[in-house]
Amino acid sequence: MALQPWHKGLVTRIEDETSDTKRFWIQIPELTSFDFKPGQFVTLDLPIHEKPNKRWRSYSIASWPDSTNTIELLIVLNKEGLGTPYLFDKITIGSELTLRGPVGVFTLPDEIQKDLFLICTGTGIAPFRSMIHHIKNQQISYKNIYLVFGCRKKENLLYFNELAELQKELKDFYYLPTLSREHWEGRCGYVHSIYKDLCKERQPANFFLCGWKEMIDEAKANILEMGYDKKDIHLEIYG
Repeated sequence: MALQPWHKGLVTRIEDETSDTKRFWIQIPELTSFDFKPGQFVTLDLPIHEKPNKRWRSYSIASWPDSTNTIELLIVLNKEGLGTPYLFDKITIGSELTLRGPVGVFTLPDEIQKDLFLICTGTGIAPFRSMIHHIKNQQISYKNIYLVFGCRKKENLLYFNELAELQKELKDFYYLPTLSREHWEGRCGYVHSIYKDLCKERQPANFFLCGWKEMIDEAKANILEMGYDKKDIHLEIYG
C-alpha cells in the first residue's frame, strides 16, 4: 500500500482529560472530510530530531467518523520521551502539526457476529471509544460488547462519565472499568479476571486488545489457553 501524503493540521482545541493526559482536536483544512475507520491511527511528524523516523509519533484517533475534517487525539505525557513533552509544552490552540494517515487494520469486522471484548489499559481506550460511538451512530448490529478498561486510580479513568452514559443508552453494551491501586465503588484488580469470568462458557467472541505490551501479552496467552483461536484476537500495542 502506498504511503499516504502528509497534511497540515491545525490545533483547534486542547483539554486536560486527567493530570497527565490531554485531548487534542486537529483540523485538516485542505480536506473537506477526513475519512477513516474506527481503530485507525495517524502519525505526527514532530520537530524533535534530525532523522525523520525519530520524529514520527503515532496515535489512535479517539473521535469517530463524522464527515468533518477534525479529529481528536488522546495523548498521555511521557516525561522521559521527546514527543509528548513537545506536544504538552509547545503546542497551543492555533499551532500547526504535520500528520499522515489514516493508517492501520485494527478495525471492526464488517459484520459483528460474535460477542465483542474490547480490552485496554490507559490511552488504549481511544480506538474503542471511536468504535463504540460509530456502532451507536450507524446503528450497526451487534450481540454483546464488553469494554474492559484497566488503570491504576479513579483519577486515571478516561472518558468515564461519557462511557457510563453510553452504557445507559446502548443495549447490551457493558462498560467495565477496573482499578489496580485503589478501592472504589467499582471493580478492583486487573482486566484479566474480568474477561476470563465473562468467558467461562466459551461463547464465540472476538477480542480486541489495546494498551501496554505486558497486558497484551498476558491477555493473548490467557485467551488462547481458554480455548479461543488466535484469529479471534486482534491487537494494537502502545509503547
